[in-house]
Amino acid sequence: MGTGAGTRVLAVGLIALMALGSVFLWLGIPFLWIYGASQMVESSQPSLGPYVLVLFGIPISMVLVGKALSRLNRVYGDVTGTTPTVKVRTPWLRSMRGERDTDRPRTILDVVMVISVSVALALFGLWFLFFAEGGGLPGQ
Repeated sequence: MGTGAGTRVLAVGLIALMALGSVFLWLGIPFLWIYGASQMVESSQPSLGPYVLVLFGIPISMVLVGKALSRLNRVYGDVTGTTPTVKVRTPWLRSMRGERDTDRPRTILDVVMVISVSVALALFGLWFLFFAEGGGLPGQ
């Protein structure tokens, strides 16, 4: 596509969607599944059902959101003309000498995911230290 203002706005919008989606991946999905399971039970000692629901629901939801993020990354590459061609060498064809291939291009999704994981860990740390009941460091 071209390099007009519309293309830039669309590219920034796609990056924003990837950022929101990746934060949702790390924070929103676990919160929603745990909250939903907690609303299903009426006692403080629930049956195995809600635990199984959370145990399977979180990873399946994360895979689906991850696939959507991957699709957004492909759309971003098509819009900006930066669709990388990734060389993948299968494990059985790799050298045993410990060579590292670093020719895989870095995508915008790679950068967004690293930043979102950092934000998620920072928010979790803040919550743990300052807002969690009975949480915080020992001796406080």
